[in-house]
Amino acid sequence: MPHRRRLAVFFAIALSFLAAPIEAATTAPSAPPAVVQDDGEMTVIEKINAKLEGVDRTMGDVNAWIAGGDDGSTPDIVENAVGMFMLVPLGFDNARGEPVKVPLAVLWLVLGAIFFTLRMGFIQFRAFRHAIAITGGKYDNPDDQGDVTSFQALTAALSATVGLGNIAGVALAISIGGPGATFWMIVAGLLGMASKFTECSLGQMYRQVRSDGTVMGGAMYYLSRGLSDMKLGVVGYPLAFLFALLCMGGSLAGGNSFQVNQSLGILTNTFPSLIGSEWMYGAIMTVLVGIVIIGGIQRIASVAEKVVPFMCGLYVILCLYVLGTSFGDIPMAFGLIYDGAFNADAALGGFFGVLIVGFQRAAFSNEAGVGSAAIAHSAAKTPYPVREGIVALLEPFIDTVVVCTMTALVIVITGAYDAGGEFEVLREARNGAGLTSAAMASAIGDWVPYVLTVAVVLFAFSTMISWSYYGERCWTWMFGDGSSIIYKCIFLAFVFIGSIISGTNALDFGDLMILGMAFPNILGVVLLSGKVKKSLDEYLVKLKADEFKTYK
Repeated sequence: MPHRRRLAVFFAIALSFLAAPIEAATTAPSAPPAVVQDDGEMTVIEKINAKLEGVDRTMGDVNAWIAGGDDGSTPDIVENAVGMFMLVPLGFDNARGEPVKVPLAVLWLVLGAIFFTLRMGFIQFRAFRHAIAITGGKYDNPDDQGDVTSFQALTAALSATVGLGNIAGVALAISIGGPGATFWMIVAGLLGMASKFTECSLGQMYRQVRSDGTVMGGAMYYLSRGLSDMKLGVVGYPLAFLFALLCMGGSLAGGNSFQVNQSLGILTNTFPSLIGSEWMYGAIMTVLVGIVIIGGIQRIASVAEKVVPFMCGLYVILCLYVLGTSFGDIPMAFGLIYDGAFNADAALGGFFGVLIVGFQRAAFSNEAGVGSAAIAHSAAKTPYPVREGIVALLEPFIDTVVVCTMTALVIVITGAYDAGGEFEVLREARNGAGLTSAAMASAIGDWVPYVLTVAVVLFAFSTMISWSYYGERCWTWMFGDGSSIIYKCIFLAFVFIGSIISGTNALDFGDLMILGMAFPNILGVVLLSGKVKKSLDEYLVKLKADEFKTYK
């Protein structure tokens, strides 16, 4: 189908999807009344949210179907849907005699990570030192084809994964699973390094370099072209189309509006005077994001290579300060983590309950197996595809093994995961970012939330600029290069919407889309893994023979 026809069909479907719920929101008697000003007139933002109420309710039903699971608050027909969070029984019981179940999406990601770890011969450990050397620029040849350096590609991909999940998600995971969840989170991060290596190697193998030097690549390319080479095009193109569709949805919601919305919540908690002027934050973010993403991957990578080290460094310094002031408690914290990982009691759901919580947090945080990072790494300058894959394996290590573990140690040492008072209120409200902030403040001082707020806003900003590129590459794959500006305008509109939307279902939809990308991606990467393995073996032989030219 020509690109213009695809674009027309896309907008027709989108408009038909939105029309009914928006109309229902304005006429249905069951819709909650919108908040009005004292003079009885609704503000523009209140009118927008009133229009979006129907969309948000519809998205709640869609989310339930996509997620599946055993939610007793939903109708049987919805809770029994075969969705990505459908709970799969593992065939044995926990300490309380209850069947142990794991969400399908998490099981899929973990099984994929285990497969790639074994298939690639534990490449995450064998090539770790070499990955650091590559990232440091030792092998960077300025004449290689590509848009960015390996370091820039790494920071661009990291900016999409290192974010609110590292601050808020980890705190909630430990509150649910106890300190032992940290151990399994680290294990999952180490396994995920092999997933990142394999998918990002394929991103390089099947990228397209246009006549003007522009690079196009990612899962949609290796799923369609790679599987076609294996005479599996009838499977490959539908998988690529599904991946691109899910990636665009994840980009607009989970990698965009959700980031604005959540960072705004932390910002208004720290600076209550901003309440009522949230739209100003959205407007400022829209302008800043627009300045970066209009410039394409070169500008995104240029900003990311400066912002990511700074924001990670700022957050790690805060964590190290807490750990330094409580240095004597670190052995105790690791003891609790180890004991909780293997000796979890029935109150925490037993051994497998803690394991699942840890694996789930890691899978959600580093996105290994999701396929998103392959889009950024496909643009890197390198003559050897597996070399870029080796760079990419550092991402889960930095994101999960380093940053997430730092957060976990702070939560464990301060006792925030099971203490009463303010900590208990934050846990019950599922305010993970607030829990981490309160934990740091209790150990350092009341000034910490201000610094942490700056870090959170930077996390959100960096995530948005990277996910804009992911979504834009998928958009142009479906609708052609000439339509790129259309997607960027839509993305910027969603930046502003994130600051004013009151419904959460539309925001949660983005997270489901991002996790959904793992299903077509891992299936395709498993089928193509033999090609990566062959290239890796050839590369390691040359590396051992010292055949690669160095530039530093």
